[in-house]
Amino acid sequence: MFLNSLDSPKFDFHDIALVPSVLSRIESRSEIKLPSLLPLMASPMNSVLTIKKKERFHEEFLNSLLKEMMVCVPRNYENSIYTELFKHSSLNKSMFKSISLQEFKLIETDFDTFQNLILDSECILVDIANGHMWKLLDLSKIFIKKFKSKKLMIGNIANPHTYDAFAKIGVHYCRIGIGGGSVCTTSANASVHYPMASLIYECNQIKIANAYESKIVADGGFKNFADIIKAIALGADYVMLGGILNKCLDSDSYPYLWKKIKITNMNLAKWLYKNKFSLYKRHVGMSTKEIQKIWGNYKLKTSEGIAKWNKIDYTFDGWIENFNDYLKSTMSYLNCVNLEEVKEKANIIFITENSFRRFHK
Repeated sequence: MFLNSLDSPKFDFHDIALVPSVLSRIESRSEIKLPSLLPLMASPMNSVLTIKKKERFHEEFLNSLLKEMMVCVPRNYENSIYTELFKHSSLNKSMFKSISLQEFKLIETDFDTFQNLILDSECILVDIANGHMWKLLDLSKIFIKKFKSKKLMIGNIANPHTYDAFAKIGVHYCRIGIGGGSVCTTSANASVHYPMASLIYECNQIKIANAYESKIVADGGFKNFADIIKAIALGADYVMLGGILNKCLDSDSYPYLWKKIKITNMNLAKWLYKNKFSLYKRHVGMSTKEIQKIWGNYKLKTSEGIAKWNKIDYTFDGWIENFNDYLKSTMSYLNCVNLEEVKEKANIIFITENSFRRFHK
């Protein structure tokens, strides 16, 4: 048995708070500069980004997303709107094409087929649940050597030393976090987990110590603006969102009135939302048997995910506007005019559960 650092317990977002600067030179949030693309990514989930067909619901939401954040396209996107979008050079750098480990293995066994598979995209995500495989590391080395102009994201991983291993060989993005997502049950059933706040912080410490360029993409379980902002302060380069985006009125999955009546007309959905009708969307974990069937698997594996209903709480534009305002507010307290300063200057303290309950509403 190997007991790892029991003398220093790992922590999550509820265990910490950000302390204001002693004095701030920032007098207005208008002085703060945010990047043209926010440090956010849309998760490659079917209940966030549909892959079934081209339709108005899909196009409106996707166009809004691409103005604000990077997008990870779900697997098996053929004959969807992405087929055309990947051909646009202006969008190619902000869209990741997702492939499976089996498809990634083609880089060794059938290089021509693999080359054609990724030909339309500059950014590739190897989208697997368990990124702690020697095989993934070996294949990543080949990819980086063969495709110098393309960007590679691997994941998911949940060990800071695994981040070290992939960053050392030059992987461009590491997707970190296992079991924390709202529709993921890996940790609950398999007992594999690393608290996200500690995981981000320790990966970032490794990144700084070794001057790595590999981006830290924190994925899974972000419940509110505060969680995302704390993740950025701890060192996340990007925060990947699934459930939060699913709750948007205009996200891809269809809204249901009272969880029963499917609404396929966007104007009707907007009217119902405006008049405070109870609208919901289904949010489906990507390892559920439901998704396995969509992917055409005949032998279904034990599910490590669930499907659930999310109440629609906001429009995408409304959520983005609030996120920008809260992030700028945090930065004004911390005396930071850009995101790099947030990572360098953030003063983080540990708090008790009673302290958290005092302000958690």
